Amino acid sequence: MTMKPTGTFGINRRTALTGLVASTLLTALPRRAFAQDVTLRWWSPQGAPAQVEAYQFQIAAFEALHPGIKVVFETTSDEGYAPQLAAAFSSGEVPDIVTHLPSFAVQSYYANGLIEPFDDVITAIGADDFYPGANEVFKAADGKYVGTGIGNSAANMLWLRKDLMAAAGIDKNPETWDELRAACTAMQKEGIYGAPLPYGQNSMTSLVFIGFIHQAGGQVFTPDLQVAIDNEGTRNALEMYKAMRELCPPGATNYSWGESLTAFVSGATATGLYTGRVLANVRDQNPGIADHITCVTYPRISTDVAPWTFNDFPSVFIPAQSKAKDAAKLFAAFLFDPEGYIKQLHAAPGHVLPVLQSISANPIYQDNDIIRKYGPEVDLMASAAAGGFNLGYESSAHKSNDKGGEVVGSNVIADLVQRVVLNGENVDTVLGETTAAIEAIMKG
Repeated sequence: MTMKPTGTFGINRRTALTGLVASTLLTALPRRAFAQDVTLRWWSPQGAPAQVEAYQFQIAAFEALHPGIKVVFETTSDEGYAPQLAAAFSSGEVPDIVTHLPSFAVQSYYANGLIEPFDDVITAIGADDFYPGANEVFKAADGKYVGTGIGNSAANMLWLRKDLMAAAGIDKNPETWDELRAACTAMQKEGIYGAPLPYGQNSMTSLVFIGFIHQAGGQVFTPDLQVAIDNEGTRNALEMYKAMRELCPPGATNYSWGESLTAFVSGATATGLYTGRVLANVRDQNPGIADHITCVTYPRISTDVAPWTFNDFPSVFIPAQSKAKDAAKLFAAFLFDPEGYIKQLHAAPGHVLPVLQSISANPIYQDNDIIRKYGPEVDLMASAAAGGFNLGYESSAHKSNDKGGEVVGSNVIADLVQRVVLNGENVDTVLGETTAAIEAIMKG
């Protein structure tokens, strides 16, 4: 259900760029000046220097249009946002706008009455410009939207070193787990490990392993959200994860996103598992391998199983306790103004991908060294992400799961991996206890 903008949140459209990009989105940019000064707090876990520079550009442009509104950017962390937001919600001292959290977290917050409906902001941005179905993951059980995507993310792409593959006599990109393990084994030599899979007690291990379950034809929940993690797919995924451990660095027992990314970019591993941030990091930190990297969708147990790409649908949403919701909605819509939005995407090209069709086709977006150099890789990631899923949205047949964020945040799936793969505990016992733990979360 789409709500019409009401009250002071009107819509005035303008072209933000020159005639060169006249075909781009005419973004909704309300021009009303606020009668009194308002300060908005913007939280995001995406705080790399280039990204912050882009955010500051967007803030300055917005403040120039709205002299009565100031915006302050504050960073959280990928692993730490949950307790930070919990404390903010508890105290009532909430940020006014939050970006780059996964959609399943936003659904959980909305289900608990903590998030403002986002329908009018989507209308202001231009609902028809989003990729088809892009906002379905943000639709709540009441039919309202809890937020929208600030970008798409293909988080579990398999990154490959073509030079190492050639040296090892590998002439085919791996599509199956057997091919992946064989390739990693052949390339693991001279101090280089095969892969940087995470085995730590953290969300990356949970999220990557959920991908492994689906890549084995399994699922965590049935489409009607009954717990179904004890299945053949999960058991096969545990066997594969165990088989890969000897091909990962010793420190992988504590890996999260940063360590896994660095392992591949630095050349310590022959394959990687990450989003397109790999591209900018290789360019900046290890340009010697820049001509030798590519990516494919992550292998699965057999080609009879469809690829499953993890897209956390990095979001933008507004806490219900914000004391400046009108101003926050103005700023949320402004984040998609072409000039600033493209700068934000270019800050980590290939990492966060456009959610608006007009931006993908925009020649200014296309005019980027990484997007030009790695066009096929960026196109593949965009396609994979657009058809991607996560625990809040396991498949197109699944109901939206507003408990998905709580399941991931509990680390119960990471614990499953550690207990079976690292500690050698009985798989039947651990899967039974994992099922019970997830069922308790679903009932809580």
